[in-house]
Amino acid sequence: MHDEEQLEQGGMEEVGMEEDLIEMTDEEGNTILFHILDYFFYNGEEYAILTDSNEADTTEAVDCYVMKIVLSTDENGEELEEFVPVEDQKLEAKLMEIATVKLNDDEEADDED
Repeated sequence: MHDEEQLEQGGMEEVGMEEDLIEMTDEEGNTILFHILDYFFYNGEEYAILTDSNEADTTEAVDCYVMKIVLSTDENGEELEEFVPVEDQKLEAKLMEIATVKLNDDEEADDED
């Protein structure tokens, strides 16, 4: 697990219709493209499971991140999703556990097809 606090959302970018990608900037100013693997709810809050888009297409295990989704509205009235790192380590550990189970269940369902 990586230190998610180092990442800030640099803006959302749509790349293709099939992939759900966002662009973020780390504390050193490097731009990283993340693939959104899935969304889930925990205690009434929405979270997203992300992975580095360069790792998303491999068959090997990849590093995942869980970020809280905070909805806001811009000056034009459009709803925006902001991806916020989880600060509470206990909550982050629980969310990673949920994300791991969710991803494994999805993978098993895909194998059955």
